[in-house]
Amino acid sequence: MFDIGLPEFFIAAIVALLVLGPERLPAALRTLGLWIGRLRRSYYNVKTEIEREIGMDEVRRQLHNEQVMEDVKRVEREVRAIGDDLNASQPLTDPTSTAKGPPGQAAPAVRAAPPVRAESDKLPDRGNENP
Repeated sequence: MFDIGLPEFFIAAIVALLVLGPERLPAALRTLGLWIGRLRRSYYNVKTEIEREIGMDEVRRQLHNEQVMEDVKRVEREVRAIGDDLNASQPLTDPTSTAKGPPGQAAPAVRAAPPVRAESDKLPDRGNENP
């Protein structure tokens, strides 16, 4: 906080000892400690009162919830993009269609790509149920 090192502390202690004397120094340090404690308590009381008045807890919660929702939407967009890429690279065809190859060869096997499910289409997890 004040960035006071050991040499500076010893110099301040020697000056306080010379100015106040050995009989008044303990009382002065005790009084200084009491005042510092009172200042810290009043600072924290004012800080918590201000935070309570402006609703910092609610603001923090709302910001956290917004961040979580942004993350969920980002992941959903990524999953949809991956699904679209998969669907685009493997065109869906009707397996009952009559695909013909060159004369004299069998028709090439056409396999339909499995549909990509969105997160909302998934079945709910039932845990570890034994059939």
